[in-house]
Amino acid sequence: MKPDSSTRNDISFDDFQSQILNDYELAVTSRECSLLGRREVLSGKAKFGIFGDGKELPQLAMARAFQDGDFRSGYYRDQTFMMALGYLSPKEFFHGLYATTDLAKEPMSAGRQMGGHFATHSLNEDGTWKDLTKQKNSSADISCTAGQMPRLLGLAQASKIYRNLKDIDQTNFSTNGNEVAWGTIGNASTSEGHFFETINAAGVLQVPLVMCVWDDAYGISVPAEFHTTKGDISEVLKGLQRDDNNDGYEILKVNGWDYTALIHAFENASEIARENHVPVLIHVTELTQPQGHSTSGSHERYKSEERLIWERENDCNKRFREWILENGIYTEEELKSLEREIKQKVRAAKKEAWAEFLNPHLSAKKQLVQLLENAAEKSPNRSFISKLRNDLIAIEEPLKKDLAAKSRKALRYLIGETTPEKSNLQKWTENFMATSQPKYSSHLYNELSNKAINVEALEPSYANDDEQVDGRVILRDNFDVLFEKYPEALVFGEDTGNIGDVNQGLEGLQKKYGPLRVADTGIRETTIIGQGIGLALRGLRPIAEIQYLDYILYALQTLSDDLATLLYRTAGKQKAPLIVRTRGHRLEGIWHSGSQMGGLIHLLRGMYILVPRNMTQAAGFYNTLMKSDEPALVIESLNGYRLKEKKPVNLGEFCTPIGKVETIKEGQDITLLSYGSTLRIVEKVAQELVEVGIDAEVIDAQSLLPFDLEHDVVKSLKKTNRLLIIDEDVPGGCSAYLLQEIIEKQAAYKYLDSAPQTLTAKAHRPAYASDGDYFSKPNAEDIFEKVYEIMNEVDPQSYPSLR
Repeated sequence: MKPDSSTRNDISFDDFQSQILNDYELAVTSRECSLLGRREVLSGKAKFGIFGDGKELPQLAMARAFQDGDFRSGYYRDQTFMMALGYLSPKEFFHGLYATTDLAKEPMSAGRQMGGHFATHSLNEDGTWKDLTKQKNSSADISCTAGQMPRLLGLAQASKIYRNLKDIDQTNFSTNGNEVAWGTIGNASTSEGHFFETINAAGVLQVPLVMCVWDDAYGISVPAEFHTTKGDISEVLKGLQRDDNNDGYEILKVNGWDYTALIHAFENASEIARENHVPVLIHVTELTQPQGHSTSGSHERYKSEERLIWERENDCNKRFREWILENGIYTEEELKSLEREIKQKVRAAKKEAWAEFLNPHLSAKKQLVQLLENAAEKSPNRSFISKLRNDLIAIEEPLKKDLAAKSRKALRYLIGETTPEKSNLQKWTENFMATSQPKYSSHLYNELSNKAINVEALEPSYANDDEQVDGRVILRDNFDVLFEKYPEALVFGEDTGNIGDVNQGLEGLQKKYGPLRVADTGIRETTIIGQGIGLALRGLRPIAEIQYLDYILYALQTLSDDLATLLYRTAGKQKAPLIVRTRGHRLEGIWHSGSQMGGLIHLLRGMYILVPRNMTQAAGFYNTLMKSDEPALVIESLNGYRLKEKKPVNLGEFCTPIGKVETIKEGQDITLLSYGSTLRIVEKVAQELVEVGIDAEVIDAQSLLPFDLEHDVVKSLKKTNRLLIIDEDVPGGCSAYLLQEIIEKQAAYKYLDSAPQTLTAKAHRPAYASDGDYFSKPNAEDIFEKVYEIMNEVDPQSYPSLR
């Protein structure tokens, strides 16, 4: 057949021929990278490989429809797409495979993620935003299957926000909301809840999203019929197809080896989504996976001979090549010449990348060998150090860990020696560790001067009449000021909009600011968080509300694997300043008790976790966070909304500091540390303890991640010499974390006269009703008796046993 002129957008045949050649060159280049990449893993130079072979052609079509300002939220098979955009050269591909820690050489993650995980740079060196409308963008990938889907919703919704809210400054972020968010996913991963939740939410919101499903009929070793009803995701989703009377999806289905059909499908999808803000599903079928799922297995083990023959015959690159020849676009000789040239270029790129990866290690090895030789000559343990030196020499291609291990082990044999040679080895080792460790550990949090912990504390100020209001009123009026002050701020969640949240902390704000800025959502916690991540990646300031802390468990994977790691896994090149608002602590019953703090503080490293004891503190945290640009979880005290508080006059201005504790009551005998709703019980008990002659100092943790950066707790312990941590989490949960922070990090053990203790909830979830809370979590009597017991041990005569 002849090429369809409609695929050429009325360009000349010479230009069309050049386009075809460019696409074929990219397809062959990508495939050669996949083939050589697998060999590098099997040879031991790379740790693991997962490649995009068999998916080249649809990715080239997607790249042609992808425009400046658009965002990709994809998965680990999209290397051809990134190459087509000019963001991934063969040499950078191999640097990703080798895990080179130089961001200039491995721009996707500086070796923090395995190969196949892609990202573009949204931030300048000073942390400010690049002009995202002048570049093609890719949000940073994660490995977790379908984990890329929730943020896709927010990336698409941002275009709707920018198109419809004219008060927002779109500079750097949008051109009238014309950007499309493109998602890519394997057919088997559409079985995940994240996919279905995102699909449903995008259909409800009607956002410019194009969901691309690469379907090779398998999910790892399992055929599609075991993953998907009817073995066909577009058949499953037919009910979402829009019609004249109902919004929904445009659903397109196209074979992955059909070049012209792919170009048409992706151009069509782009136009529908971009102009009309209608979501589109493109189901790309009849794809193959020539090397199997990854380097960890062979597909010959689970595919029939018939299937393997079919895959060889219908490989998209092979079919593309046949199409080029059938239509006389290029000759066999021209294609063979091009293919030889590409293989040479890819092999050269692989060789250069390995040399660039290895050369710094070889240089360091040379230095260390000499240092070990010098140290051995002057040491009585010469034979042991020489063996380490010889072992190091034998490692022809050393890694950093080889160098660090040998130098550190050598120092063991130099204990007690004071020679210059030992000193030189010590200095080399210390410098090597100091320069190497940040390559793997930096950017967990913002490291620039504008980080949230640097926002200066500002106390709430009050009028003379000291107006007392419900705590929720302080939150509501503070949010009102913030929404006036920050046009890019928006909040959304279940019951958030029309009724102003279940506790009315947003009462009346939807009527004032509109349903796009103060929005209700469906019951779908994972994509509420995903919305927030995507919106934040595009320059907006979202507040994602999860109705109760217990329900955050629905979204924990997205919070942990995506949001909390974003800055880290991009080595500081992407940020998502999402504020997650929720409420918890000491409610009634198993599923509303809201105290899973031990899990959260460990799974959400990379986020701030803030636990205000009242609504004034909470409002101050929101003010602080809006002055910075980092993700945070704020847990309001669920039983505090109707408690009376003085209303500040500087709403929207006062700032609760992050990483600082607050001393609520000073005392001499014992330090009591707690947070949230439990702190109010501790305060009451501290007054009761005075009646029996115990003067307790009460400290509110306020901020769990980070905790007490100024080490004020240890300053208290220098005075009281005794510590009790009261926590409504389970035993060994948050209390253990706080104890480690105080005893180990603050070295408080030096000032203790009694064993540090914790008082926690029981190991089970709390039973229902007030009695359930009383017998499941620390109550006033528990706290009183525990403190008294500690003082009884110190001075049994003054404090005789209670019972």
